[in-house]
Amino acid sequence: MNSKLKITKIELDRAKISDFNIYPFNIEIIKNFQKLEFKKNVTFFIGENGIGKSTLIEALAIALGLPPEGGTQNFMFSTKNTSSDLYKYLRIREENKAQTKFFLRAESFYNFSTEVQRLVEEDGYIKLYNSYGGNLHECSHGESFLNLVKNRFSENGLYILDEPEAALSPTRQMSLLYLIDELSKNGSQFIISTHSPILISYRDGEILDLSDNFKSVEYKDTDIYKIYKAYLDNPDLMQKRLFNEYS
Repeated sequence: MNSKLKITKIELDRAKISDFNIYPFNIEIIKNFQKLEFKKNVTFFIGENGIGKSTLIEALAIALGLPPEGGTQNFMFSTKNTSSDLYKYLRIREENKAQTKFFLRAESFYNFSTEVQRLVEEDGYIKLYNSYGGNLHECSHGESFLNLVKNRFSENGLYILDEPEAALSPTRQMSLLYLIDELSKNGSQFIISTHSPILISYRDGEILDLSDNFKSVEYKDTDIYKIYKAYLDNPDLMQKRLFNEYS
């Protein structure tokens, strides 16, 4: 196991759960969850929509003291509370102290950027511009996303990312992959929920398939890789099959 890992294990305190038939414990991956051990500095959670990736990764972030809509442990705000109580039942083993922790999710990034701007304008925290690469609303969604990573993420950090590809073009996804590699080489740990064939191609990462009980899978064995490859190799054939099937 990598000695630089900040988190080495997550366990579900099943004894405290009185009913596995209520949300979020009725989600299949939660219902069957026992424990998960991390082996590499970069771990990817993959699986179909609705499998519970975001529910789990959000609970992990909250259990680490991070805000559900994104930010550091000192950046607490909320526009609407939609998080589950799953975080209350997670036990996390932290082996090495992280210099910084950050939860970054594409879904609520606009809300996060708005809160940063509010703190600058209303509370006078001008230095936040240096931390986040300027006014995040004055550049595109993808550019502001990358500016935050470039300016706010540092070595020996712990970073939880929920579907970051939603904000990024393929080229910018490769830029993010470069930043992830640089930071992981300097002691940072990433846990990333994603559907991106570019991100999960990272040669030094581990891919965990939540659709198959957190099974560790090779890149070319993932459904993400197989589906993208089949489509891009022959889009005409794939469309004929798709449209004929639903015509």
